[in-house]
Amino acid sequence: MTTDVPMSTTATSTPAALMQTFAAHVHARDLDALMGLYEPDAVFMPEPGVVLSAPAEIRAALGAMLSLEPTMVVNPGQVLVAGDVALVQNDWSMTGTAPDGTAVTQGGRSADVVRLGPDGTWRVLIDRP
Repeated sequence: MTTDVPMSTTATSTPAALMQTFAAHVHARDLDALMGLYEPDAVFMPEPGVVLSAPAEIRAALGAMLSLEPTMVVNPGQVLVAGDVALVQNDWSMTGTAPDGTAVTQGGRSADVVRLGPDGTWRVLIDRP
């Protein structure tokens, strides 16, 4: 199920809602809002063999993705919760346009580890699209 999620605390009140909110922020091209969905000690694997752990590196990678002016669809699948940590499996697709004007189509099945914060919202700890 894919839906538009309002940008509010409730948009990250469940692991699945967090994934939908991520897609909504991508669609809105809101880099600051995307970064707000990550834990300060998050890691991001934008492509096989590349693991980013510094917030500035994650921000740069997400900024590069947003430069494609993408549209993203996320279909959260299985969610496994253990206390304040969850594993979320998503099927996702993204279309956009490269700087040279060529169409970009990406997608796959991601596995994301998210963590529940003391404020009651879930944030991305490990992002492996």
